[in-house]
Amino acid sequence: MKNAIFLGTSQADLRDFPEDARRDCGFQLSRVQAGLDPEDWKPMASIGSGVREIRVRAGGAFRVIYLATRPEGVYVLHCFQKKTLKTNQLDIELARKRYKLIGG
Repeated sequence: MKNAIFLGTSQADLRDFPEDARRDCGFQLSRVQAGLDPEDWKPMASIGSGVREIRVRAGGAFRVIYLATRPEGVYVLHCFQKKTLKTNQLDIELARKRYKLIGG
């Protein structure tokens, strides 16, 4: 089981999710830590190589952007609520900035 390594405010942002969304995101993240795929995800190549997004619908659309290809753990780059069909450019840029912090 890999450790979850939260960058920036990602852990606090996840904790601010409504209870159902927080619980579901946590469960999906634990699947990733165990080496499994989340139930609903998509690649986020625009952020960096190997970056993926967990997609949760629980009273809204919630996202966890992470990188699981590093041996030291699962890097959680950004957690946010998605309010439009297209991911906000500021969310993408923040995740990209945090990805670069780990040498991406």
